[in-house]
Amino acid sequence: MIGPLKRLFGRPAPGEEGPPALIGLAGVSRSFDDGAIVALRSVDLAIEAGECVAILGPSGSGKSSIVNLLSGIDLPNGGRVLWNGRPVASRRAWARLRRKDIGIVFQEFHLLPTLTARENVEMALMGHGIPAAARRERAEGALARVGLAHRFRNLPHALSGGERQRVAIARAIVNAPRLLLADEPTGNLDSANTEAVADLLFNLQRDAGMTLILVTHDEHLAARCRRCVRIRDGEVADDRVLAAATVPPIAETEPAVTDAEAPAAPATAEAAR
Repeated sequence: MIGPLKRLFGRPAPGEEGPPALIGLAGVSRSFDDGAIVALRSVDLAIEAGECVAILGPSGSGKSSIVNLLSGIDLPNGGRVLWNGRPVASRRAWARLRRKDIGIVFQEFHLLPTLTARENVEMALMGHGIPAAARRERAEGALARVGLAHRFRNLPHALSGGERQRVAIARAIVNAPRLLLADEPTGNLDSANTEAVADLLFNLQRDAGMTLILVTHDEHLAARCRRCVRIRDGEVADDRVLAAATVPPIAETEPAVTDAEAPAAPATAEAAR
């Protein structure tokens, strides 16, 4: 336990070198309803830059609470959430981190229905002082990276579930975040799209060198991560490094279209710019 805590706070143990953990929890607890519901109990967790980590556990174990705390969407009742070894000062500071350094992919896609795929991705670039033409170019580049070069102008209702999740991933990575949080990203997908989205996430993590935290209850997905943290009843039950998984590279051409992703008719009109 001492080693992870020292990495969290940026004070390496004798003989250890390197920077503090990119993000972590130091004695973090989270409860609701005046303590009647305890989601997390004094959790210590240090995640290094560039790691691929699965947070695995059944429903109600506290997995999503960890994601909400690691992204600053929620705040702990006790303990501290640390970024580069230092506590994040305020909700405003968390908002700045989410705009620049933290991308989030949820189980629900959270796409705006009146905006095209490209416009949904562009939303993540708003407020950065980026000219409109540059925003469009970056959004299209992110969509091409996830295999949706042919879907720029489609509205969400014209996309399959797998395509909508890929738009959500493009939105999460368009700012080149250091940390990508994926909370049950395949929970609403069929088996074929689950594998395609998982391949995409793992390849993006490997090729971009970003830190990936994948929250899941799927043992198969967790086994593809380098490290697996098991959560049970709000506590870390197990934390171990697994054998490196072999992940096929993203095809240079667009992904094959499955029956579930048969081409949809182009949207009749784009949302007003």
